[in-house]
Formats: sequence, structure tokens, C-alpha cells
Amino acid sequence: MATKEEIVNGFIKAIVDGDEAASAKWAKEGVAANLDAYELVTKHGGDAMSIVNSKYERKEFFVPEVLCSANALNAGVDVLAPHMKSDKTSEPATVILGVVEGDIHDIGKNLVKIMLSAAGFKVVDLGKDVPLAQFIEKTKELKADVIGMSALMSTTMPSMKKVIGMLQDAGIRNKVKVIVGGGPVTKEWALSIGADDRPHDASAAVGVTKDLVAKVRAERGAW
Repeated sequence: MATKEEIVNGFIKAIVDGDEAASAKWAKEGVAANLDAYELVTKHGGDAMSIVNSKYERKEFFVPEVLCSANALNAGVDVLAPHMKSDKTSEPATVILGVVEGDIHDIGKNLVKIMLSAAGFKVVDLGKDVPLAQFIEKTKELKADVIGMSALMSTTMPSMKKVIGMLQDAGIRNKVKVIVGGGPVTKEWALSIGADDRPHDASAAVGVTKDLVAKVRAERGAW
């Protein structure tokens, strides 16, 4: 049987290589070796996607390679998900994700969805080119804990600020945390428009979202 190091390294390499079969194989090896399935996905799968993200930023990877890596991660998640330990005593946090109106670039959003879903969040994906009012409607309907918005074009970034203003106008800004992301979105700009954070990448979104859920639930109590 392979060692933990061999399994982890094989899993990471399979994801970076976009090899779905190898990802599933190493995930099964991890299960057989009684490795922590949650850690394999969120930590080591996250490490793999961080490598992919860096390669994309350096133009070593392009959209097709990123999609292949995302599919490989998904293949591993499919194997590992039934073996993840979850806290049955707490209500899963609800996260709403979407690419803002006028923007159809959804690779980053899709990667965040994979990572958050694997970490046990209830993720509601509104898709791309999402009408701004829909973020508000779904937040109220589902009593969401976190909204995640993304944009890849600088021309659609102001829509994020508009949504935050709409949350304030609806009287529910204090009931939900907001994260934003996308190529041109910096942390400084995110905080300047009233967002709560801008995770560095998809893998970082898990820890950021966990922290924000704990904060919002402590601040507001129940909806």
C-alpha cells in the first residue's frame, strides 16, 4: 500500500495534470489507507488548485487546462465525499455564489463552488450574468450566511458595490457576509466597497468563509 506522502503527492499531481482517472485512483488509495478525506480535498486538493491558479497567472496554463484540473478535482471529490466527517449538530452554512450581471467568466466561481461544497457548505450557484436583484432575493429566501460574487471584467466590478448597497437598502446587510473575487478585484478595492473579504484563491475561500460564517452567526443570531 502507498504511504500517505505518496498518496498526497499523487493526488496533487493528478489534479494539476488534469487526470480524472488518476485523481479518483489516488482518492481511493486515500480511503483505503484511512486518510482524512476532508483534509485530502480541502487542504491537498486546495494546494493543487493553488498550483493551477499560479500556472494560470503565469500563462503556463490556459482555460482548457484549468477546466481539466477542476474536473480532476471533482473526480476525487466524488470518491471522497461519502467518507468526509461532518458535524451533524450544526446547521450547514448557506453560501450563494454568482458572477455579476454583464459578466460570463465563471471559472473562478466554479472552482470556489467545488472547494466550498467539498468542505460541507450548502452552496447555491446562481450561475453567470446574474441580475443583481437575484442576489438579494435568494439571500432573503434562503437566509444565506455568505454571498460570493465574482467578476473578471473591470466594467462589471461596480455591480458588486451596487449589490452591497441593495443589501443595505433591504435592511439585511448585517445578516450576511460578502466575499468578492475575480482577476481585477483586489483586497483593498473589496474592502473599499464594503465587502468583508477577498480570498486569494479558491482554496483560501474555504478558511475565509468558515471565519465569516462564525462571525455572522455570532453577530446576528438566527435570521
